[in-house]
Amino acid sequence: MRFIVTIDTEEDDWGSYHKTGHTLRNIERIPYVQNIFDKYDVKPTYLITYPVATDIRACSILKDILDEGRCEIGSHCHPWNTPPFEEENNEYNSMLCNLPPALQYRKLEALHSEIVKAFKSEPTSFRAGRWGFSKSVAENILKLGYKVDSSITPFCDWSDYYGPDFSEAPTQPTFLINHNCSSTGLDEGLIEIPATVGFLQKNFSFCNKLLKKLKSKALRPFRIIGILYQLKLLNLIWLSPELNNGKEMQHLSSTCKKLGYLFLNMMFHSTSLMPGQSPFVQNQSDLETFITDIESLLGFASANGMCFTSLSEAGEIYRKISAQK
Repeated sequence: MRFIVTIDTEEDDWGSYHKTGHTLRNIERIPYVQNIFDKYDVKPTYLITYPVATDIRACSILKDILDEGRCEIGSHCHPWNTPPFEEENNEYNSMLCNLPPALQYRKLEALHSEIVKAFKSEPTSFRAGRWGFSKSVAENILKLGYKVDSSITPFCDWSDYYGPDFSEAPTQPTFLINHNCSSTGLDEGLIEIPATVGFLQKNFSFCNKLLKKLKSKALRPFRIIGILYQLKLLNLIWLSPELNNGKEMQHLSSTCKKLGYLFLNMMFHSTSLMPGQSPFVQNQSDLETFITDIESLLGFASANGMCFTSLSEAGEIYRKISAQK
């Protein structure tokens, strides 16, 4: 089993949609967490936004790590702060998938160009900000030479936030052919490696159907989901220290391994490395727990024979596996 670490590496000011004027204090914390990755021989993938890609200090921090072969740099598009700014600035348009395809492309190209300029290399891995992914986004990043996307969150529906519904999306890597996204074959196609989201219970399909029913407007007011979660009868878990603790993530990892998963993809935001910059880490105590949970999961993965790989490397491995079938 291969284990991937993906980090949405972005500006401070969580939840705001400002075009300019961002601070990037959280990026100063990256060398600290990178030391933990180095300890376990993890090559994380830092998926960076436009404000990060255009900041000399932020790029210097990341380039030092990249030049030593200790990480991968990919793209993470926040449309509200990536030029050109032609759309109205609102929550609906904060989802890249909601913009006209031509405007999507111009924003993606602008981000891509800045990353190439800063790091002297072409990024080939991508994640849409706020999970705002679609067929047109897939087609646009494919045009720019991207090989791997990681914008899909299985069992999750972002419709309430003007985003896509991934509740029936694949849980493991796939070529984006059967999910309304074009591909031109194994050598040229775009591979999806979703963030790892699953259940502590082994029957993911049944749990997903039950969860969707309980989220219906008719049943939502009864808070049944919370009761079942407390009783450990229906537990949706993310492989993310922002949403679940080390023990829960280890349990999910074990369940996925038993189900025959080939890849696990842990994710978090760089803003969670600085207390108060994300909703998940509010103080120093939260940060210490956050870091402990990351390290406990990496130690668990290492002890259980999982091999760490970057996002683009995982894509190449999957491409080779698919070609042999």
